[in-house]
Amino acid sequence: MAEKIVVVGGGAGGLELATQLGKQLGRSGKAEVLLVDRNSTHVWKPLLHEVASGALDSRLAELDYRGQGARSGFRFIVGTIASVDKESKTITLAAIEEEGEEVLAPRTLKYDKLILSVGSVTADFGTPGVSEHCYFLDSTAQADAFHHHLLNEFLRVNQALEDGHDVTLDVAIVGGGATGVELAAELVHSVSLLSIYGLGHLTRERLNITLVEAGKRLLPALPERLSQSVHKKLNKLGIKVVLGNPAKEAQKGQLLLNDGETIKGDLMVWAAGVRAPDFLSKLGLPTRKNNQVEVDKFLQAKGADSIYAIGDCAACALDDERFVPPRAQSAHQMAECLNTNIRRMQKGKAPKPFKYKDRGSLVSLSRFSAVGNLMQSKSLSMSIEGTLARYAYASLYRMHQRALHGWWKMLLIIAVDKLNHAVKPRLKLH
Repeated sequence: MAEKIVVVGGGAGGLELATQLGKQLGRSGKAEVLLVDRNSTHVWKPLLHEVASGALDSRLAELDYRGQGARSGFRFIVGTIASVDKESKTITLAAIEEEGEEVLAPRTLKYDKLILSVGSVTADFGTPGVSEHCYFLDSTAQADAFHHHLLNEFLRVNQALEDGHDVTLDVAIVGGGATGVELAAELVHSVSLLSIYGLGHLTRERLNITLVEAGKRLLPALPERLSQSVHKKLNKLGIKVVLGNPAKEAQKGQLLLNDGETIKGDLMVWAAGVRAPDFLSKLGLPTRKNNQVEVDKFLQAKGADSIYAIGDCAACALDDERFVPPRAQSAHQMAECLNTNIRRMQKGKAPKPFKYKDRGSLVSLSRFSAVGNLMQSKSLSMSIEGTLARYAYASLYRMHQRALHGWWKMLLIIAVDKLNHAVKPRLKLH
């Protein structure tokens, strides 16, 4: 009987792993590959800030899991994992309900190998009022919800200005990492396009964006020189940056900072810190305080035979103090390693340990600029800015597409994207 491999989570790592295993083992009948996800489509998570700002239509960027499975040799099952039975090697999927009606009853799936790749969610650190008053950008649905509210605010403020009122659109973003910085720049770009579409009263001068970071500088993953460069570029775009003064409470229409200062926010986004989903700590697997599953050098959950974790939900130690960072490149590398090891084990060969290679970090400032550092070795890195950095940033998504579709289809997708850019509005306004 063919080995049954179940991948839970269709993010960057999980989808790439299911695709490669499907092509190499599923098509030939050497394994039955199943992908489980609560959603039916995939959007690369680093693009969600563009979806939120309207720079990208999520429907043009999404990939259908069932269609990908049919092309690649794996089977897709919609569902949310509820429990794991390590003895019987089964997982239980929770019931699916819609409008109070049960669509699918709870189901049980057997596995020979189980790979958890459920990503991460934003950590609010228990800050009062955040869940009630702030948006998160952990999913396409959340990004679309923010975008819908953003459009309403565009209409409201533009009309008020047209009627002669002295108003502004105030946006507060908590978190000076990549998501917060990139969203702030994209929102400036979105407002700069409004006059093209008949909303000419709401200009960049009427947009107030405040970016709040609890640490001493933005983008701690980048060298300090690049962090300072980004800070200056954001100031030039009219974005106010608050450092070393964490938000201690979110209230309706405003943030309360640690020193008592209040930041007005018609829209507020929380993008400070990440953690693995809470349910992971309830599966009977060893986890850290942030819910990440503790894995060994082969990405296997410690003390759990045949269960693995990759991507943001995996706590893979680099040394006694550091862990593999929760980035898309980490998920990609882990998926590649586990794909190789599963095929090695099927041939009776020993698996190889995972070795993380830091390729550096890149941050996009919308159409205005990009910055980053490309790691070449532990002691050597190359800092880049401007056009070169923008091309390098764009290549990250293209490499994800190559892993899913191959080179030729990736090139076709690029051509289609160019056509869409030429014929569709530059800003999604619906």
